[in-house]
Amino acid sequence: MHKLLTDSPGEKMLMLGNEAIARGAIEAGVAFGATYPGTPSSEISEYLFRISHETDLYFEYSTNEKVALEIAAGAAVCGLRSMAVMKHVGMNVAADALMTLAYVGVRGGLVIVCADDPFMFSSQNEQDNRYYGKLSGLPILEPSTGDEAKEMVKYAFDLSEELKEPVILRTTTRINHSSFVVELGNIRRRETRGDFEKNPFRYVTVPAVSRNLHKLLLQNYDKALATANRSPWNRISGDGKWGIACNGVSYNYVQDAVKELGISERTKVLRVGFSHPFPNGLVQEFLKGCERVLVVEEGEPYMEESVKAAAQEAGCTISIRGKGDELFSRLFEFDPALVRRNVARFFGLSEPMSESISAAGLPEIPQRPPNLCAGCPHRATFYSVRKVLGDDAIYPTDIGCYTLGLLPPLSMADFLICMGSSVGTAAGFARATGRKVVAFIGDSTFFHSGLPGLVSAVHHNHNFTLVILDNGTTAMTGHQPHPGVDLRPLGFEGYSTVDIETVVRGLGVKHVTVVEPLKLKKTQEAVKEAVEFKGVSVIISREICPLYAKVLPDAKKTRSFHVAEAKCANHRVCINDLGCPAFYLEDDRVKINENVCIGCAVCAQICPENAILPVKTA
Repeated sequence: MHKLLTDSPGEKMLMLGNEAIARGAIEAGVAFGATYPGTPSSEISEYLFRISHETDLYFEYSTNEKVALEIAAGAAVCGLRSMAVMKHVGMNVAADALMTLAYVGVRGGLVIVCADDPFMFSSQNEQDNRYYGKLSGLPILEPSTGDEAKEMVKYAFDLSEELKEPVILRTTTRINHSSFVVELGNIRRRETRGDFEKNPFRYVTVPAVSRNLHKLLLQNYDKALATANRSPWNRISGDGKWGIACNGVSYNYVQDAVKELGISERTKVLRVGFSHPFPNGLVQEFLKGCERVLVVEEGEPYMEESVKAAAQEAGCTISIRGKGDELFSRLFEFDPALVRRNVARFFGLSEPMSESISAAGLPEIPQRPPNLCAGCPHRATFYSVRKVLGDDAIYPTDIGCYTLGLLPPLSMADFLICMGSSVGTAAGFARATGRKVVAFIGDSTFFHSGLPGLVSAVHHNHNFTLVILDNGTTAMTGHQPHPGVDLRPLGFEGYSTVDIETVVRGLGVKHVTVVEPLKLKKTQEAVKEAVEFKGVSVIISREICPLYAKVLPDAKKTRSFHVAEAKCANHRVCINDLGCPAFYLEDDRVKINENVCIGCAVCAQICPENAILPVKTA
């Protein structure tokens, strides 16, 4: 039994924040869920997906976040407690559905978990998704700890059903990926069978209907505002003339700073956990008696602007600061030391010296740029395309492991803005320049949002080559499935597998080739043919992710390679052209780390002296 199904109220467990969120959904009786994986939210979906195979919970990996939200919305309208999980940029994909769903509303609770990524540990931007609350008019909840996240999920379902609106649970990386002691609660019985009552004047959003629904949304907003002003998730602690308003993980840093600076007796803290609609009334109460207020929040000055607006409405003229050159940045994550330093600076205190953490005795961490894994088939594909076209072509790329082909020696990424963008931008580059264009997209990303661009390219007779890097999984986020994955080897029955080649041919692409990228010569021949084709050509470069392959039941053992010293001329073509992390230099000679090498044999194919050979086994 999955540990998150433990029915033992009162028991305490050490959980990742994402585990706590999944557990909260289980305790809330979630019956239906969908996702597209994205760090830092990925583990929530992984837990719920696995649990769905042990229970009557339905949970799916959808082709993208918009589809996930649409599916979850359909179930919620039928009265089922439902959840849609995504990372922050996924909300951009889902936004079209989100905005009108806010009008239509739901019957069963619908919680949208949206994980922001300050510092962009694994993202292309660090947008602050609290603004989606303002844009859509929907409530937003923000936990400060993992155990609070679990309880907030349960509350979010209740709030959603009370307001008959979706509720957004907004987290940040530090909440998702930190561990917390969490106390288990009761598990509510799941209602897995809903019903739908036709009501075109509620659910069919033609303009005449939507005009009335917008009024209903604003009425619900007013109810949510009243709830936010009295919500226990928004609370004031302490007393004094100095005020600090904060949210999320910053609340923990503020608590530490107030204690370490010794200002508990003269500081009161406002923690905002129900952050949209913003609790203006509570904030105005908080401002009374304050001489100055500091706002501590990662990301954009969402709360700072709201606190200032609340102060203006109340006729309060005290200094309220947050973002600024001398205080908090809109860039990146906060940490306890940064918050303590800025609290001290704002209130005119001297910051106590902190005891530095000694790193003596720890081995030095070798520095290296982000790189594809040893034996990654994407490296072989990039090598072959570069061998054929060099710098003559333009290489739009996409979101996934293969983005790591950016740096030398591969240098196979010239443009990237979002999921699926490689296909559309390839058409633009080709039409605008007349140059050869080879775009790269992963298999999961192809299903996510590559299809529409390819349809458009075929229809408009654009001229470029699309390489679909099919490694049989959603590798970058932790090997989640997508429609092209055969789930039977993992023990999951009842799924169909959508063949990419059939899809591509079905879309009307006339030149389609499937290659095995580890076979360099044949791959390069296929590349030459594809780029000479006039029109849209597609190469499906198919080789399983070696890390994913290791977890499959039929995983095969492979022999690593070594450099035969007597043959090696030390010209380093292997290092200079491939950049595989299994290579290293010792005494100025090329070596292969046999513990890292997986035996893909790509380097052996390009060595002029055939000096790279399999390690002999006893």
